[in-house]
Amino acid sequence: MADSKITFEGEYIRGLGRRKSAVAQVRVYKAGKGQFQINGREMKNYFPVLEWQQRVMAALTTAGMAETADVSVRVLGGGIAAQADSVSLGIARALIKIDADLRASLKAEGLLSRDARVKERKKPGLKKARKAPQWSKR
Repeated sequence: MADSKITFEGEYIRGLGRRKSAVAQVRVYKAGKGQFQINGREMKNYFPVLEWQQRVMAALTTAGMAETADVSVRVLGGGIAAQADSVSLGIARALIKIDADLRASLKAEGLLSRDARVKERKKPGLKKARKAPQWSKR
C-alpha cells in the first residue's frame, strides 16, 4: 500500500508526547479538513487496530476538533501501543496551546497525564530485572 504523502500548509502548534520509549512530535494545524498523517502514512494504515485509533483521536474528539484540524505526526521508538499513547498526549498538549479552556475537559478525560511507567533495567546476577536464577541447595 503506497500512501500519498499529504502536505499541510499554514500555521501549526507543536506538542510532544512520550510513553515508555516512544516519542511523538505532533503538529496540529488549526485550519484543516480533519486529515491525519503519521510518519507519512494515513492513521488507519499506521494504527490498524480500532482501539489504537480511538486512543489517538480521543483528544481531538473531546475538544470537538476531529473534523476541523489537520494533524501531522512523527513518532519514533517503542511499540505500537506506546506510540498510540504518545501521539494522544502530544495532541492533547498541542490543543491546550491552541485553546487554554480545553484543559479542564482534557484533564477530566485523563488525556494530559503522562504514563511514567517504563521497563525496569536488568540487574547484574539476575535473569531479568527482578527474576533470580533458581536456587539449588547443592
